[in-house]
Amino acid sequence: MKKCLGTDFLLCGFCGWCMECLWTGLHSLFHRHDKELSCHTSIWMFPIYGMAALLGPLGRRLKNIPAVVRGSLYTCLIYLTEYTTGSFLKKHQACPWDYSRAKLNYKGVIRLDYAPAWFFMGLFYERLLAERK
Repeated sequence: MKKCLGTDFLLCGFCGWCMECLWTGLHSLFHRHDKELSCHTSIWMFPIYGMAALLGPLGRRLKNIPAVVRGSLYTCLIYLTEYTTGSFLKKHQACPWDYSRAKLNYKGVIRLDYAPAWFFMGLFYERLLAERK
């Protein structure tokens, strides 16, 4: 299949959305004992996750660099995206997440303790986008 930024955007958006449902569903089980695994997400999250499609060209350029370096770079880019989009949405009273109660938050829009999750998420997107040729 030919690479297309639009289809990569849709693929990343849907994958991110599904992972968010899994993450928040498991959170509801372990923290609220919700056996229904109720998840929480927002339409805003789809384009935010979809922007991971922009990692595809970067991943192809960095393919010979160690995974720990690539994952760290992706983590920084994800934090930048999360901070930028979160701040914008918060300014317009539309931010679907609020980390202000978390210990390691910055302005309520990013959580530093999520670094390992973003590290592996970046490498996941890299692999997902590399598989599509």
